[in-house]
Amino acid sequence: MSATHSLYLNDAARDWRTSRLDDVSAFHQSMPGYTPTRLVEVPELAAELGVAAVYVKEEASRLGLPAFKILGASYAISRALSTRVGSASALSLETLREALIDQAPVTLIAATDGNHGRAVAHTARLLGLSARIFTPADITDAAKRAIEAEGAERIELALPYDDIVLAAAADASTAGDEALLIQDTSWNGYEDIPQWIVDGYSTLVEEVDAQLLTLGVEAVDLVAVPVGVGSLAQAVVRHYRSGAGAAPRVLSVEPDAAPAILASLHAGAALTVPTGHTIMAGLNCGTPTDIGWETLCAGIDVAVSVADASTAQAVRDLERLGIDSGPCGASTLAGVRALADAGLLSSDARVLLLSTESRTANPLPEEFA
Repeated sequence: MSATHSLYLNDAARDWRTSRLDDVSAFHQSMPGYTPTRLVEVPELAAELGVAAVYVKEEASRLGLPAFKILGASYAISRALSTRVGSASALSLETLREALIDQAPVTLIAATDGNHGRAVAHTARLLGLSARIFTPADITDAAKRAIEAEGAERIELALPYDDIVLAAAADASTAGDEALLIQDTSWNGYEDIPQWIVDGYSTLVEEVDAQLLTLGVEAVDLVAVPVGVGSLAQAVVRHYRSGAGAAPRVLSVEPDAAPAILASLHAGAALTVPTGHTIMAGLNCGTPTDIGWETLCAGIDVAVSVADASTAQAVRDLERLGIDSGPCGASTLAGVRALADAGLLSSDARVLLLSTESRTANPLPEEFA
C-alpha cells in the first residue's frame, strides 16, 4: 500500500475476493416505470484522459427520481415491512401496500443530505405511509422542496450529518413499532436495513454488466464510485470482487471536506472525521458504514478526495457532452482526472464512471454555475 495526502493505493485489492450480493433486480423490475438507466460511451473523455474508452452510467432519472438512491431505499423498505406481514422476501410495492392496509400505521424515518431522504419519502408515498425526514440546514432549497413535495414532514437541524443520523435514530427509537428507521449508516445492532440498502444498489451494476455486453465489452479496468458512508462502494466492491476472473480496480471519490473513507484507509481503521461545507452534499459524511468497512478496506484499490472547484468543472464538462450529472455523480470524473494527473491510468484502460444524480437533484451554487 502507498499513500499521499489525498491519494491512497492498495495494490493487493484486485486479488481480494468475497461473496456476491443477491440479485434483487426482479424487485425493481416490478416497480412502476422501471427501465435501466442509460450507459453512455464518451470518446471525448477517453481522448482527454488518454485511455481506450470511458463509459458513464447516468442515474439522472431512476424510477421517477433524479438519483440512484431509490434502488436501495425501496428494496430495504420492502424487505423490512414485508417481514411485518409474514414474508421473508421483498414483496412488490403494490402487493405490500395492500398487505399493510390491515396493519397498524408506521412512519418511515430517515436522515439525509438530500437524495436518500427523498427516496424514502417517495417510497412511503407509494405505500400510503407517512415519512419524517431529518436534514441539515445547508442542503439546497431544491432538495428541501423535493422532500416536502413527496408529502414528508421535514425536520431541519443545524448539525453535522452524523449528528442528524443520531437524531433520526433517537426519534425512531422513541416511536417504537410506530416508526421504522431507513438509514444506510450502520452501527452495532442496526445492520439489516443498511445491508438491504446495499443489496438494492446491486441492480445498478447488474445493469452495467448487461449494457457493456451489448457494446461488445466484457469488462472494464477501472470503476469510479462517489462515496459518502460507502454503501454504493460496498455494493460495487462486492460485485466486482466476487468473480473468478480479472477484476477492475475500484476508485472511491470523496469531497476534500469529508474524506472519511480516505482517512480511514490511510489509518487502516474506520475513523470519524470532521466535515465542512461542500457542493457534493450527498457525500458529506464523516463516518464510514460499519457493515461495509472491512469490504471497503480490503477491496478499494484507489481512493482520492477532490475539491469543489474540480467537481463543478466536471459537472459543466459532462453537461457539454450531453450527460446530466450533479456534483456527487460528476465527482467521479474529477477523481479519474486526479488519477490521470498522477500518471495512474494506462492507455489501454476502459473506465466506468458512476454518475449517481441529476443536476436538478443538486444544482450547482451560483458561484460555481
